[in-house]
Amino acid sequence: MAELSGKTLLITGASRGIGLAIGLRAARDGANVAILAKTAQPHPKLKGTIFTAAAEIEAAGGRALPLQCDIRDDAQIESAVAQTVAAFGGIDICVNNASAISLTKLADSEPKRMDLMFGINTRGALLVTKACLPYLKQAENAHVLMISPPLDMKPQWFAGHVAYSIAKYGMSLAVLGLARELKDDRIAVNALWPRTTIATAAIENVLGGDTLMRMSRKPEILGDAAHLIFRQSATKFSGNFLIDDTFLHKVDGVNDFDVYKVEPDALLAPDFFVPADSRPPPGVTLAPASMLK
Repeated sequence: MAELSGKTLLITGASRGIGLAIGLRAARDGANVAILAKTAQPHPKLKGTIFTAAAEIEAAGGRALPLQCDIRDDAQIESAVAQTVAAFGGIDICVNNASAISLTKLADSEPKRMDLMFGINTRGALLVTKACLPYLKQAENAHVLMISPPLDMKPQWFAGHVAYSIAKYGMSLAVLGLARELKDDRIAVNALWPRTTIATAAIENVLGGDTLMRMSRKPEILGDAAHLIFRQSATKFSGNFLIDDTFLHKVDGVNDFDVYKVEPDALLAPDFFVPADSRPPPGVTLAPASMLK
């Protein structure tokens, strides 16, 4: 396993939440982090900008490059990748974290929202990965990470929000194909997904407000899980669909998951897309479905 000192990560959606947590954990090793996100000015409902994220990453011990980028625009992606390479000399890790969500039935799904979800979640992840490929091929232990779910093809994960689910599963299908496609290039491609809801702007503003936030885990659990993924050999660890706490427990022996809770005494709300046969590690208790209705 190799630490991340001197490694360069390009992370989409890194101005806050999960993307920032992944960048901060890498920064503690002394990594370089290119922060790709749209938010350059403070937003009343969204905490953080590319510049506040850069300040946090540098305070944590890393080097940061804040880049305003809409990953629906291929020219902006190419520019961001070029600026990253110019600043840091290459790219070792590509993290596709940026995502758009709208949990509506098809009859209520507006074309613009559907275009947004497909443009960011699936198409954007593919374009960012493609732009990084020439540099990942030159990296010593290259990784592509999708923040996307296991391919558990059950109707319950699609009905009621079919457009979002297809857009999100598109990222996971990319893992399935790219892990094989990029094997000879010695580039690992994996997916990581949280067992529980994570305290992010999406939970606060879209899904559940204060109640669900209190039943969530902090983004740091995904930062730690991603860090563990990047320390694996790219030639031996690829094509995996990982659940954060199970991966940390099995590979790194983590047993104390209470440190990630937003509220220490609260039961945890299960996230979408976690397969029924994926059992949590010992000591982890999830709220029953009846509490979430």
